[in-house]
Amino acid sequence: MRFPPSFLDEIRDRVPISSVIGARVSWDRRKTNAARGDFWACCPFHGEKSPSFHCEDKKGRYHCFGCGVSGDHFKFLTELDGMGFPEAVEKIADLAGVPMPARDEAAERREKQRASLTDVMEMATNFFQERLQSSDGAKARSYLRERGLTPATQQAFRLGYAPDSRNALKEFLAGKDVEKAQMEACGLTVFEDVPVSYDRFRDRIMFPIEDSRGKVIAFGGRALSPEISAKYLNSPDTELFHKGNVLYNFARARKGMGKDGTVIAVEGYMDVIALAQAGFDNAVAPLGTALTENQLELLWRMTGEPVLCFDGDQAGLRAAWRAADMVLPAVQAGRTARFALLPQGKDPDDLVKADGPEAFRAVLSDARPLSDLLWMRETSGGVFDTPERRAELEKTLRELTSRIKDESVRYHYAQDMRERVLAFFGAQRSRQQPRHGERDRNFGKSQGGQWAKGGAGPTAGRLAVSDSLARSAMVKRAGGIMPLRETAIVAALVNHPALIDENFDHVETLDLSHPDLRLLHSALIDAVAHGAADERAAVIARIGEAGLADAWQRAMALVRRARLWPVMAEAAIEDARDAFAQALHLHRTASTLHKELKVAETALATDPTDENYRHLVEIQAQFHDVQATEALIEGFGISSGRVDRA
Repeated sequence: MRFPPSFLDEIRDRVPISSVIGARVSWDRRKTNAARGDFWACCPFHGEKSPSFHCEDKKGRYHCFGCGVSGDHFKFLTELDGMGFPEAVEKIADLAGVPMPARDEAAERREKQRASLTDVMEMATNFFQERLQSSDGAKARSYLRERGLTPATQQAFRLGYAPDSRNALKEFLAGKDVEKAQMEACGLTVFEDVPVSYDRFRDRIMFPIEDSRGKVIAFGGRALSPEISAKYLNSPDTELFHKGNVLYNFARARKGMGKDGTVIAVEGYMDVIALAQAGFDNAVAPLGTALTENQLELLWRMTGEPVLCFDGDQAGLRAAWRAADMVLPAVQAGRTARFALLPQGKDPDDLVKADGPEAFRAVLSDARPLSDLLWMRETSGGVFDTPERRAELEKTLRELTSRIKDESVRYHYAQDMRERVLAFFGAQRSRQQPRHGERDRNFGKSQGGQWAKGGAGPTAGRLAVSDSLARSAMVKRAGGIMPLRETAIVAALVNHPALIDENFDHVETLDLSHPDLRLLHSALIDAVAHGAADERAAVIARIGEAGLADAWQRAMALVRRARLWPVMAEAAIEDARDAFAQALHLHRTASTLHKELKVAETALATDPTDENYRHLVEIQAQFHDVQATEALIEGFGISSGRVDRA
């Protein structure tokens, strides 16, 4: 039975999701904040000792950070209790005190038809599996062995073989009393424009495609004969299956996401299966086409930051560009993507076979955010040596960021691109070629393209620049003085606890250099865990209980001397929010650049080429920009801003 969306929304809104889930779990008293409708428990979907299952009444959603399951009232009842969807709706409607809508007999008939078609697909899956193990499947088994797939992996993914026959499957299903119309409705036979229908899949290795509940709804078939033009063939769209709305391995990947909550989108069936065999249970794939918007929504249903992985060739890079253009308009806070590019000429299947799982983990760890990918596309290989070309780049970047629908994210992307442009053009100017002969005099460069042994070179001269960039911060740490930027971040969070909830993902993982600030940060996180971070007084009380009152007083004295009024308790929340965002952005940017700078220095020291030198200068220019901005803040403070007064 189908239900009007308005009816489902009404009963969901009337019943707190915690009341549905609370009947099956025990809420964790330390992490749960019932007054805010924020609940934590050990996950009922998988065994665990510490609570990672989160439920929010305000959103009407649950999510487990351990196994990755998520959903609403109805999904909880259907997946945990095994209820049918109509039964789950009826239970929630009863709790809400809302009468069920009148029955739609036509919709019920369609629902029954879908159920019967699912049964037919299950029969077909069993048929293909049996034929893979028969004498007919010898060639298919040999191919799968050559691809390195173990029998256990083949069984886990229910791989099968469609024999080279026009009627083998059709006759098998007919023997099970399956009607011709049902075979056609499942897309198992070809019946258009032919006098007698015949099996759609012939002499192919069969990959069952499942829906979100693990029910087979379609097939993908890989041809074994090299003479077949269509190497891969998918089921046509049916009542059960719409290609652009389904991801291969979705149900299994959702359960295999693990503690990091990551899902990886690769390009094909074999990539998914090879990765699963190598220990990556969280991979999915579109069905032979580019990723669609509906498939992206499925990824975001699992995680806020999926990793989109592309083959290391020009076609893979073009596919990454297309995916970036599709993702960009829909990004929001907590909804984006990272992009991983494989080594040249390799797909995930090749990589894990040749170099093992660690090689693929390295690719994932190097995945770049969307902003990096867009910047790389627009600037790589470009020459911006004239005002017109620089203006054209700025125009292109403005047009890109204008596509973002979310106003807040659009603002931050525009700001990020402006900063990149300033740093990039500054680096280009610093790389202007010196007059003839000057390079050799200054740096000892040989005509062969490498730095002469006796010359100063960038290794001896330019690396000193980057050492001086961090000198101020090093002196502060050595003398025990709290860095102002880090102190401002901590002060803003303590004085305005609303910022903690708004930026929790960043707050939880703050990397602070000063030991006293690290202790204050720990006390802050502890206050959140015990539900004592709703008000400033409660947070400060927690700091006092931790024996950090003196450290807190010194931090406040520092921000007062620097006149950073927006992070003080008296400031308006709008000003505090702006100041915090600015300080956090500087902090994260400086931390990232510092790491990149060290890597660039090492690369130049071991391989002093022009390319490594140019890369180091680019990083230095960006580092200078960050330090210049921070110097303004440290020198003048922030004296303007609204202040709330009683």
